Amino acid sequence: MKGHVKELLTELGEDPNREGLLKTPERVSKALHFLTKGYQEDPLAILRAATFREDYQQMVIVRDIDFYSLCEHHMLPFFGKVHVGYIPNKYITGLSKIPRIVEVFARRLQVQERLTTQIKDCIQQALSPLGVIVVIEAQHMCMQMR
Repeated sequence: MKGHVKELLTELGEDPNREGLLKTPERVSKALHFLTKGYQEDPLAILRAATFREDYQQMVIVRDIDFYSLCEHHMLPFFGKVHVGYIPNKYITGLSKIPRIVEVFARRLQVQERLTTQIKDCIQQALSPLGVIVVIEAQHMCMQMR
C-alpha cells in the first residue's frame, strides 16, 4: 500500500521525497488498516459470546454511541451517534457489546444506510428480539468538504 500512496502523492503534484512527506505512505497505510479493521472481526460472535437468558421484555436502549467510518464512495470520513434499542425475547446481551458491534461495522467502507441495517440485522440474528431499532445521526465529510 505504501508504494501506491507514494504514487498518489506524485499524481497529486507533490514530491513524496520532501521531508514532511517521507513517512506519509507508512502513516496512511497504518491509518487505513486501522480504519478498516472491522473486516477482520465477527460482530455476531461478539454478541453471541455475551448472550444471557433473561425473562425481560422491556425495551433496552443504548444511546449516543460514537462512531467513525469511511464513506465507500469517496473514502472520506463520516461520523456521529448511533442509538440502538431492542425488546428482548428471552435473551439479552451485555450492554457493552452493542457499541462493539457498531464499531466493527463502522470500521469498514460504508454507507449510512447499510451500517444501520447491518447493526439491526446482527442484533436480530443473535438475539431474536421482539423488535430492534437503530437510528444514526451523522456528518458526512464527503458532502461537507466538497
